[in-house]
Amino acid sequence: MRYAIIGSGMMGQEHILNLQLLPDAEIVALADPDATMRAAAAALVGGDVAVYSDHRDLLRAGGVDALVIATPNHTHHAVLLDALETELPILVEKPLCTTVADCDAVILKARGRKAPVWVAMEYRYMPPVARLIAAVRDGTVGTLRMLAIREHRFPFLQKVGHWNRFAANTGGTMVEKCCHFFDLMRLIIEAEPVRLYASGGQDVNHLDELYAGRQPDMLDNAYVVVDFANGVRALLDLCMFAEASKDQEEIAAVGDRGKVECGVPSSRLTIGIRQPLQLATEIVPLDQALLAAGQHHGSTFYQHQAFAACLRDGTPPEVGLEDGRAAVAMGVAAERSIRERQPVTF
Repeated sequence: MRYAIIGSGMMGQEHILNLQLLPDAEIVALADPDATMRAAAAALVGGDVAVYSDHRDLLRAGGVDALVIATPNHTHHAVLLDALETELPILVEKPLCTTVADCDAVILKARGRKAPVWVAMEYRYMPPVARLIAAVRDGTVGTLRMLAIREHRFPFLQKVGHWNRFAANTGGTMVEKCCHFFDLMRLIIEAEPVRLYASGGQDVNHLDELYAGRQPDMLDNAYVVVDFANGVRALLDLCMFAEASKDQEEIAAVGDRGKVECGVPSSRLTIGIRQPLQLATEIVPLDQALLAAGQHHGSTFYQHQAFAACLRDGTPPEVGLEDGRAAVAMGVAAERSIRERQPVTF
C-alpha cells in the first residue's frame, strides 16, 4: 500500500513513524508548504520519496493508494474538497473541520463516493481505553449510567506559524483538543447528546504571548456536562496547566453493577464490582516501539492497522465522516455554552 502524507508537521511525522512499523506499507509522497517540515519529514521517510510544496501537485501526480491528511485544522476543509475529487481512500486527522458547516460540505462532497474517508480519532485505540470500552460493552459494569473523562496535561505545543494559538484556526480548544473526548463519549455511551453545559476560560496559558499584535484566545480549562438521549450523563474535566499529574488522561465508566477506570500513560485498568465487593487492577502492556513512535500511547499504530484492514477487506471505516461531524458539533456547542454561559440543546 503506497501512502501519501499531506501535512508533515508533528502529527504528520507521527503518522510516518507508525506507517513504517506497518508491514506492506510504503510512504511514497509528501506535501507541505513549509520547507523545514517537508525536509524533516523526507529525512524521516528516507529513500526515494516525492516531495511537493502544494498538495494539489501531489494529487495530480498520482502513483499512490491512500492519503493521510494531517494539515492544520483550518485547512482541512479545502484540502479535503480537493482530495475528494480523487477516488483515493483518505485518513484525515481530527477535527474533521473547524465548523459544522464545513463538515456538512465535506459530507456532501463525499456522497456517493466508493473510497472510504476515515477520521483519525486516536484515543479510541489506546490499549487501556480499548479495554475499558470492551468492559462496558460486555456488561462488566452493568447498565452504564455515568462517564467521566479527565485530561490534565501540558499547554498547547508550538506549531508552525503559531496557528494553534487562535480559535479561528483551530475551532477553539473544545473542538481542537476535546473532539477526541466527545467522540469517546458517543462511542462508549452509544447514544447522541441532547443537552450540554460548559464552564471554562483562559486563565493561565499564553497570556503573555503576542503574534502580530494578537493575543492567543485558546481556552486552557473547562468542565463540560453532557446529557445523552439514553439517560446517561457524561463529564469532561480539562486542564491544560496540569502537567504535574500522575496520568494525563483518566476515564471512569460507572454502571449499576460496578465501575471500570483507566489511566494513560500509566496504562492502568481497574475494574470494581459492587456485590460482592471486588477490586482488581492490572497494567495493560504496550510494545515499547509503539510508545516511541508518537505521543498517543501506541494508538496511532493500531488505528493504521484498522485503516489498512478497512482498505484491504472493503469494510466501512470505524470512524466515519458523521462521527467526525458529531465530535465537532459537540465541541462547537461547548465553546458556545462557555461563551454564552447557557446550556446548548441538540
